[in-house]
Amino acid sequence: MQISVEEKLVEAADGASCAEVLKQALSGKRFKSALACRVTVGGTETLLDLSAPVPAGAEAAAPVTADDEAGLQLLRHSTSHIMAAAVQKLFPGVKVTIGPSIATGFYYDFDAPRPFTQDDLELIEKEMHSIIAANAPFERSVMGKAEAIELFRGKGESYKAEIIEGIDAETVSLYRCGDFLDLCRGPHIPSTGAVKAFKLLSVAGAYWRGDEKNAMLSRIYGTAFADEKELKAYLAAVEEAKRRDHRRLGKELGLFSFHEDVAPGMSFWLPKGMMLRTILEDFLVREHLKRGYELVRGPQILRRELWERSGHYDHYRENMYFTEIEGDVHGVKPMNCVGHMLMYGETLHSYRDLPVRMFELGVVHRHEKSGTLHGLLRVRQFTQDDAHIICAIDQLEDEIIGVMHLSADLMDLFGFQYRIFISTRPEDSIGSDEAWERATNALIKAVEKEGKSYQINEGDGAFYGPKIDIKVTDAIGREWQLSTIQVDFTLPERFDLVYVGQDGERHRPVMVHRAILGSLERFIGVLTEHYAGAFPTWLAPVQARIVNVTDAQVDYVKDMKSRLAAAGIRVETDLRNEKLGFKVREAQLAKIPYVLVVGDREVSDGGFSVRLRSGDNIGFRSFEETAALIRAESEEPFKRGGMSYSFA
Repeated sequence: MQISVEEKLVEAADGASCAEVLKQALSGKRFKSALACRVTVGGTETLLDLSAPVPAGAEAAAPVTADDEAGLQLLRHSTSHIMAAAVQKLFPGVKVTIGPSIATGFYYDFDAPRPFTQDDLELIEKEMHSIIAANAPFERSVMGKAEAIELFRGKGESYKAEIIEGIDAETVSLYRCGDFLDLCRGPHIPSTGAVKAFKLLSVAGAYWRGDEKNAMLSRIYGTAFADEKELKAYLAAVEEAKRRDHRRLGKELGLFSFHEDVAPGMSFWLPKGMMLRTILEDFLVREHLKRGYELVRGPQILRRELWERSGHYDHYRENMYFTEIEGDVHGVKPMNCVGHMLMYGETLHSYRDLPVRMFELGVVHRHEKSGTLHGLLRVRQFTQDDAHIICAIDQLEDEIIGVMHLSADLMDLFGFQYRIFISTRPEDSIGSDEAWERATNALIKAVEKEGKSYQINEGDGAFYGPKIDIKVTDAIGREWQLSTIQVDFTLPERFDLVYVGQDGERHRPVMVHRAILGSLERFIGVLTEHYAGAFPTWLAPVQARIVNVTDAQVDYVKDMKSRLAAAGIRVETDLRNEKLGFKVREAQLAKIPYVLVVGDREVSDGGFSVRLRSGDNIGFRSFEETAALIRAESEEPFKRGGMSYSFA
């Protein structure tokens, strides 16, 4: 048969391997870079081992290399097998479980007599290099399910046997790499020598199948790249991410802290962090009021019957906390929409009242598993910048676009690039097919009207409606999920929300659920890492610190602090009996935008010697000039997007 390989037609004999077909059309260098083969049969693409026979009816074949995403993930998954082989050789008796590739590399979970440590990684890496140098082939075989279970049980690999028992097939595929045999769908790289650059990164604990009722396993994380240059770039980025880690910066800068022994998944806001948070909250309130939102607040707990009515009890209760009050079960709210619908329903609305836009900085609680908790980025208690827009169907498109504009303005303010995803109906959902189709089409139409590109994220919508997810890219290229805009025809039906139309009849409105920052906790965690703790002047908890040279300037410093504070500037002093250089350096390490030095000359001339946290010394400025400088820098980011900064 004839097969197309990168625009060349080649002949493939019956039973010819993918490698044999590719070799006819590719240059030597291109062929050597192939890790697997992408074969098209009947318009459907499948990844196959290079050693696999080309399927009957194949129309096209193409090499899969480490330069594309599929090839990179394949390389990483194969490297996880090599790591597992090394672990079993070095630590006899260790049981293997699963070892997938992930976005940044790979991991493998092991049931070991003791948890692995960082010190073990160097030893494991050395053995992996030996396996790679041996250039052992990855060899696929197929075995009957019952036979495979018996094989792995005989080897003491109870986890693999359990996995096979859950597979709905008569046969399973296995891959051998040297002496190591593993259950795997594949495909894999041709041989271990194809791994050119890898690094083991860290160790962690993980429950088997993610269930805390199961055994705790020892997980090793690693990564692999096509070459050493890419690996070094990635490791440099990892080190930069460590430098920006919000948990470390939060402690060093006095922003927030965590006490996992008494409040796992919950944050403690220290004075400077609370100031930063308050600035952000006040700004959000002003911006929402300008855009026609009304401020509301609902209770923290509501009776179970309400959560049954909304569908949360059937579709979301594993993420909720419940408590009993006088025999009645109450749910701690995981989101604010139910309370907002009750408030809307208190009054009979006219079409003239719509849209109704309710905004709440609402504290919610969600039951996240302990293994997933991560500083401010994954918590159990958080505050959403949550709003619900209840509108007529003919207003829906404009309301979605209005939320998109607000989100774009805010992302621009913080210097984020972003991508738009439209998440569609999940398997576990409520509502009719018609309602879901209308809601999804409304989101797509609004995004397309704005001329924005988007990707479809199949099956990742909320259980009550589809959504727009906005993912931002930070200063070092990492992507974060922040804004979400959800269209919901179902809950207004369940809560019998109505409005009186121009015809005098009652009509069903539609609801838009939306959060722009997502949650304040997560957003502040992302911002801390995005700015590496050096917040822009408008957002910095302390905008200026005044430091004296000698005790002779103490009274002047105190007076200047009062005057700057009266001008709306957040200022503190450092009057310690320390050397000036030490105090200036400490202020810079605290990432305070302005360090205002006061000596005898500054007292006599009525100003400051102004230094920046960058280390630049911009010289003497009068009190008025200094205040104007700080004000101007605070206002600069707001000169676009219809937003403004307030010193009030």
